[in-house]
Amino acid sequence: MSTTTGTLPAVDLALVDRFQRDLPLIPQPYRAMGEAVGLSEASVISRLARYQSLGLVSRIGVVFKPHSIGMSTLAAMAVPDQELEEVAALVNGYSAVNHNYEREHRYNLWFVAAGEDSNAVEGVLADIESRTRVPVLRLPLVRDFHIDLGFSLAPASSACEIRRRAQPLERDTKHTLSEEERQLVSALDPGLPLVSRPFREIALRAGTREVAVIRRLEHWLLLGVIRRVGIVVRHRELGYRANGMVVWDLHDSTVAEAGRQLATFPWVTLCYQRPRQRPSWPYNLFTMVHGKDRAAVLGQVERMASEAGVANIPRETLFSVRRFKQTGARYGAPVVRAMDSSPKNRGHCEIPAPSPTVPS
Repeated sequence: MSTTTGTLPAVDLALVDRFQRDLPLIPQPYRAMGEAVGLSEASVISRLARYQSLGLVSRIGVVFKPHSIGMSTLAAMAVPDQELEEVAALVNGYSAVNHNYEREHRYNLWFVAAGEDSNAVEGVLADIESRTRVPVLRLPLVRDFHIDLGFSLAPASSACEIRRRAQPLERDTKHTLSEEERQLVSALDPGLPLVSRPFREIALRAGTREVAVIRRLEHWLLLGVIRRVGIVVRHRELGYRANGMVVWDLHDSTVAEAGRQLATFPWVTLCYQRPRQRPSWPYNLFTMVHGKDRAAVLGQVERMASEAGVANIPRETLFSVRRFKQTGARYGAPVVRAMDSSPKNRGHCEIPAPSPTVPS
């Protein structure tokens, strides 16, 4: 099995592409997934296990809408180059950190920290600052216009380029968890197990019944607390090695409309407003473009800037260089701090060999 979509067998690509969202909420979801693409339940389970072992898939499970059941923030640090790997490994050691990347910028380390509430998240950031002596830029979500890393893996030549319809701003979906729901979130954090009846296993972890788990997930989807349920892919391993975070310095009076327009482009996977942190960070709108070719991504950025009427707005494109960590957000788990500040105990550091030509 190849690790790029270019040579991934058609049935494997169909399975991954089809079920990045809308995983069937039934007792035997893998059987239904197999029936949809012409595979047996056992084959689906073995293939998904192989995808995970190859790093193509991060997990199979629930993606909650940001701030619906907890809090999270994007954070950045300007780390001296000679200290970057040590600091990245220390940051990785916090269970609250779920994404951690090196990007091409003075602010070269970018990570996301999540927790039960803002105090928990701030405690992690303050601890990181104290231990590294490097200031942490805090960039919490203000509002999102489009957040969906489940996108078509079809070859670019056949990918649809029809712009999405601009969506109205979403309602607040903040949901206070009961103790029973908190146990369920904790059970869901690692992802769905690859067994015939995964929701029964989740129910055993959470101390409830299989039918109660399924009904709760259906209810959260209806409320908008859950963004999607499905296969969470790792884009680098699937060939998307040119990943650019485009940051824009928009006037506060125009950021909402610009965000709605930029979110309509099919290659934009994330689009959200975050606060400026002057004087060091003037940007208030972020758009993420995942692509296979750096030049193509830059061309897409130019096109969307022109068509959305923001071509003259100050912006930068920060390409990712290395991925140090990518897991699901652990809203239900207690925050675990890295063991100590010595380099050998600064957590697992997921550092693929850098590409000689195109950063990831």
